[in-house]
Amino acid sequence: MEKTKNDLLYLTRMYKRILDEVDVGVHAVDETGKTIIYNKKMMQMESMDIHDVMDKNLLDVFMFKDDQSSTLVKALQERKETSNVKQTYFNNKGREVTTINNTIPIYLDENLKGAVEIAKDVTKLERLIKGNLNRESTKYTFDSIIGTSPAILEVKESAKRATRTSSYVLIVGDTGTGKELFAQSIHNASGRLSAPFISQNCAALPDNLIESLLFGTKRGAFTGAVDTPGLFEQANGGTLLLDEINSLNLNLQAKLLRVLQEKTIRRIGDTKDTPIDVRVIANMNEDPIDAIANNRLRKDLYYRLGVVTIFVPPLKDRKEDIPLLVAHFINKYNERFQMNVKGLSEEVHLSFLEYDWHGNVRELEHIIEAAMNIMIDEEVIMYSHLPYQYRNKMQLKERMMPLSTVDTFLKENSDVTIPLKDQMELFEKTYIEHVLKKNDFNISRAAKSLGLSRQSLQYRMKKLSLESK
Repeated sequence: MEKTKNDLLYLTRMYKRILDEVDVGVHAVDETGKTIIYNKKMMQMESMDIHDVMDKNLLDVFMFKDDQSSTLVKALQERKETSNVKQTYFNNKGREVTTINNTIPIYLDENLKGAVEIAKDVTKLERLIKGNLNRESTKYTFDSIIGTSPAILEVKESAKRATRTSSYVLIVGDTGTGKELFAQSIHNASGRLSAPFISQNCAALPDNLIESLLFGTKRGAFTGAVDTPGLFEQANGGTLLLDEINSLNLNLQAKLLRVLQEKTIRRIGDTKDTPIDVRVIANMNEDPIDAIANNRLRKDLYYRLGVVTIFVPPLKDRKEDIPLLVAHFINKYNERFQMNVKGLSEEVHLSFLEYDWHGNVRELEHIIEAAMNIMIDEEVIMYSHLPYQYRNKMQLKERMMPLSTVDTFLKENSDVTIPLKDQMELFEKTYIEHVLKKNDFNISRAAKSLGLSRQSLQYRMKKLSLESK
């Protein structure tokens, strides 16, 4: 049955929507090199607007290095399909882009009508390989780890003992506890101090790119591949920190295990092994036993990495260190912002000791920085200076207090039974009085803590015969 104009329009819109949803770049040109298809992913990869590319000859839009030509143009000229070709070029703003391309000439009735390219973005990987690696200055030492609580002192002592050997280390701790501080401190106190320290977050890149980055590539491994050392070779003699090791897929974990056991690496596409001398420190933000049970960590890799295992305590388990950490961060941002903040108000200090700190030391630092960003000439951080997100969480915690208060009441009055309505009124009165006292009988602040309007709180106070002081 012949399709109507509306049917064709519908199909065209459907195809365009599908192309915009796929996670690869799609760029098609006609036989003259003029762009006829350019999907959303390609726009993101090349940082281009569709109007800058559509209906224009690609050689008028993009610039190519002297030793490279457009793989799309090459497909039109040579009329051959190519796979996994690496291409580096520049968009119309001079921004460098690197992709791995599959390029196909398109024929209709044996006549060449254009070419299409399916591209994967490897710009980030290329920059890493060229040397823009996350090489830390390794400025942190054990003196940088602030705290005098028994919990943190015990962990510091364990980490210091690990500096005497080159055994692998596994550092376990919640996000924001300072795992990288321990990794750098171990490196800086070890005999590898003068050798490289390289850090890589294993969750930052897809597995196929991580593999190239870790182990390197051999010329000819894929079209466009050159001899490139991986992070293991670049860290030779020093330390390689692998952050979020449990984010690697299990196959890649098996390859990593082989490297740790054999102390050799084989570049992708190579046939020979290269000896390496690298101390690996791995970080993870979950209990390794849970990670093994949930197939996020190989048991044999855990036993190999966990020769020395360090558990960094969360901030909620060492709240006695909060004053020292606060003083440190205030000094840090006083110097950075040219300010003269002296400390915290008593209200802020007490709220910090009450708070659960799910983001740990990193969250504490962010809160101090955020508060000092909105201060002007004040010398003390007040509750009103704290970020909204923090104050909102504290209010939510306050709203949960009646549960514990009810529990206490029931224990103290286990033989008393009164009508529910009377009991609810009594409890409401008791709790509102508690919140008013906590806020020094400031009705506006108390109302905000209770999640009520000022007028609503005043109404309830009148109904319950509560007087403001």
